Amino acid sequence: MPGAGKSTVTRMVAGLLPRSARLDGDRISRLIVGGRVGALGEPADEAARQVDLCNRNLCTLANNISDAGFTPVIDWIIPDRRQLDFFVDLLPARQVFLVVLVPGVAACRYRNTIRDPRERFDFDGYERLDADMKRELGDVGWWFDTASLTPEQTADQVIREARHRALVS
Repeated sequence: MPGAGKSTVTRMVAGLLPRSARLDGDRISRLIVGGRVGALGEPADEAARQVDLCNRNLCTLANNISDAGFTPVIDWIIPDRRQLDFFVDLLPARQVFLVVLVPGVAACRYRNTIRDPRERFDFDGYERLDADMKRELGDVGWWFDTASLTPEQTADQVIREARHRALVS
C-alpha cells in the first residue's frame, strides 16, 4: 500500500546486493506523458491498459537486467492475482519473489501524510486495498509485518529471508 515502505526498502535491498538494479514502477508508468491516466484514474479501461503496459515494461526491463547478470528489484504495487500472474507469465525463466510489506493500514496512512508533498500519494482506499490484497494474494509470497522494524532492519531481513519465504515461481 502507499506508505508501506516499498520505495525506501527496495532502494536499500538493491544497495545491499552485489549486482542489482531497482525498477520503480511509478517512474516507468510516468514515461507516458500525453494521454497518461493514473492507475486509479478515468476512464478505467484506459487506466487498466496503462497499468498493463507498465507491468509489461517492468518485466521486459527485469528480464534484460537479469540477462546482464544483475538482480532486478521491483518497487510496485501488485494488488491482485491477475497482475501477479501477468508478471509470472512475463518472467517465465526467472525465480519470482513477492514480498508484501505489511506495517498495517494506520502506519501506511501516517507515513503517506508525512512524506514530502511531491511524493505524497492521494489515496483513500487503504482498508479496501488491504482486504482485496489479503483475499487475492494472502496465500502467496511473504507477508512481512514491518510495523516494529526500521527500514534498515526490514531490508536486512528481506536479504536474509526472501529466498526461503517469498518464492512465487
